[in-house]
Amino acid sequence: MKALILAGGIGTRLRPLSHSMPKQLVPIANKPVVYHGLENIRRAGITDVGIVVGDRGQQIRAEVGDGSRLGLRITYISQSEPLGLAHCVLISRDFLGDDDFVMYLGDNVLLGEISDFVEEFHEHRPAAQVIVTKVTDPSACGIAEIDANGTVVGLEEKPQRPKSDLALMGVYLFTPAVHEAVQSIGMGRRNEWEITDAIQWLVERGRKVRAQVFSGFWRDTGQIEDLLECNRALLDGLEGSLAGEIDARSRLSGQVVVERGVRIRRSKIEGPVIIGADSVIEDSVIGPHTALGSGCAVHDAGIRNSIVLDGTSVRGVHGIHASVIGRSSTVVPSPADPRRHRLIVGDHTYAELAT
Repeated sequence: MKALILAGGIGTRLRPLSHSMPKQLVPIANKPVVYHGLENIRRAGITDVGIVVGDRGQQIRAEVGDGSRLGLRITYISQSEPLGLAHCVLISRDFLGDDDFVMYLGDNVLLGEISDFVEEFHEHRPAAQVIVTKVTDPSACGIAEIDANGTVVGLEEKPQRPKSDLALMGVYLFTPAVHEAVQSIGMGRRNEWEITDAIQWLVERGRKVRAQVFSGFWRDTGQIEDLLECNRALLDGLEGSLAGEIDARSRLSGQVVVERGVRIRRSKIEGPVIIGADSVIEDSVIGPHTALGSGCAVHDAGIRNSIVLDGTSVRGVHGIHASVIGRSSTVVPSPADPRRHRLIVGDHTYAELAT
């Protein structure tokens, strides 16, 4: 079995962060989003992976490489423009060959293993198997209607009148039967080749399509709030480890990861928190639910429930919360009031805040 990771999306809803990096490389718990999917695939025993990339494919190639660090063999497949999930299958035909495969959206975070889904697929080997989860607004998603036996009887993309509250999660398993389907459908009403149309094509022709319901944590990291929620969920599962220098006047509580080269002085760290390599924390309060990247400098500051990317400096500002701060940014105080600050800023930003 192979895997196909889709990483060609633009990420307009994550601007300004996505102005300078693909959304699949935005770090959550100090790890690029796409790595969480790649590691899940590897744990399922799948090592031959294709990654569909768009016009920022070179950045993804530079970060992920040939996959050897992750125990994977990676092939990159270029998509000239984002024309839908089924189009990704279509252009990946040479890589996929006649193998079964998992298709995994590269901007999704799933807490839990896909191994059980893969085993279920191997046991029954339907033409397609979809993973679904209950949602409160099914009109915003691709929706599956299933019978009591878990067989899919219909699918629809963002229906105005949903027949189900079971949304497609972004993890799909296919036999080579899907290739005939994607070649047979045309563009959908959103001017894309919809994977829901391809699976519906299989259903209408009597091909077996199964669904499995997932009840754990899953998010599409398409918006800032989703990033922060995923960061909290991943940090909640953190196992602490201390590899840096922590002076006697600092206090750590909860699960905290302190990477090599970190120096913590006269500070309070409230886990779950991860602090990236070579960062310096002085006279500050960090956490809970904060991921601080590598090479950061935090002096006389307070940060909670936030994602701070590599190389950022925060000095003299307290009350930072629910924020995402881009790489190599600088945050310093300016004279005025209030005392709570929320920042969504891209790379190389300079911000002055009231304290």
